[in-house]
Amino acid sequence: MQTTPQTDAATETLLLERAVSRAKRRIIPFLILMYMLSYLDRANIGFAKQAYQASTGVSDAAFAFGAGIFFIAYALFEVPSNLMLHRVGARRWLSRIMVTWGIISAVMACARSDSLFSTIRFLLGAAEAGLFPGAVLYLTYWFPARSRGQIMGIFYFGSPLALMLGGPLSGYLLELDGLFGLHGWQLMFLVEGGLAAIVGVWAFFYLCDRPSEARWLPRDEAQALARALAAEEEQKVLHGKTSFRAALADPRLLHFAVLYFCIQIAGYGVAFYLPTQVSALLHVKVGLHVGLVSAIPWACAIVAGACYPGFAVRSGYRRFFAVLSALSITIGLVVSAHTSPVVAIAALCFVTMGIMTVQPIFWTFPAAYLGGAAAAGGFATINAIGNLGGFFAPNVKNAVEASFHSPAAGLYAIATSGIAAAVLICALRPGTREEQGEVRLSLN
Repeated sequence: MQTTPQTDAATETLLLERAVSRAKRRIIPFLILMYMLSYLDRANIGFAKQAYQASTGVSDAAFAFGAGIFFIAYALFEVPSNLMLHRVGARRWLSRIMVTWGIISAVMACARSDSLFSTIRFLLGAAEAGLFPGAVLYLTYWFPARSRGQIMGIFYFGSPLALMLGGPLSGYLLELDGLFGLHGWQLMFLVEGGLAAIVGVWAFFYLCDRPSEARWLPRDEAQALARALAAEEEQKVLHGKTSFRAALADPRLLHFAVLYFCIQIAGYGVAFYLPTQVSALLHVKVGLHVGLVSAIPWACAIVAGACYPGFAVRSGYRRFFAVLSALSITIGLVVSAHTSPVVAIAALCFVTMGIMTVQPIFWTFPAAYLGGAAAAGGFATINAIGNLGGFFAPNVKNAVEASFHSPAAGLYAIATSGIAAAVLICALRPGTREEQGEVRLSLN
């Protein structure tokens, strides 16, 4: 029987679908675990806040500064870290990141002064720099654009899972105060940091850098996947950026970074202070009860993240749906400031759903535009500038609350970031053929 171009194309499509399916099952759960542990180790101070400050005497201002300085170090080391990953390979570099940050996170158990707290948080940011943009870059090595929106939505499960599952874990460890002669907050840092270091060692043996190196991927499927990814890189050469220097000179990179900065203000503003806010709503100390209730909004975020980003990109109106997500953050925060506990928790569910759906949609824009070294450096630059929102959010929230003597004022300050993000999403100008509507991505 003679082979026709149509049958060749059908075979190629089938091989590609099989390869993507295998890669999803093999890679995504592990990356989610890595991201979950990283997010838990940067946000668990929100659960430790009350007990930690009571034990050490660290002031609210010092705590806000220490919580935020993590992101200064993160921003300083982000681009070099991701360029190093592009050079030495994801397996080695992601493993190095996890082991070092896990050890430093565990050392937080020794932070008993303002200066030591800030120093360790700075070192933690430097150690973790590059993990998230490195994972985003790693996904572009394995998944074609047509499936990347859905993949990003699934990958983002790591942060709500960290706060949904890590909340009760952190609350439980805090209640073990006195075990082995340690405070509960010390146990929390030791256990959760140790888990990250263990998974980092596992990553070195589990991950591989490219489809061609994957023994678990049949050769014909690996070749089909490699051909599809190579074709996309060629399109980026024609319509996007592949040189990091060229990407830095493009004003769109700054636009992406400022937009992500606004999103991250909301994300970290909620992650750092949700346990404290729930504690105030329920009139109980932060512990297992607060951890369980705090998990509800993040569980809702996972449900939304499972379907919303993929649908948003498939529909061809991803900007519109991204704007809806950003505005739900603002509306939810404002409503949660002056309502009953039940209504406030419901409003916070809309906040977390907005946070966890706008981010994967956002990343489809730079991922369609940047390739090669531009993707490595560009993703890191966007993430570095964006994550400065993690420094901005707690410090501005604390300053606004102190000025107006009202916790609600701090929520309003964080809420404005959702409006700013919506405006910047609307202002994204078409650049690549895909963004102009000439080629519509179909996410399967």
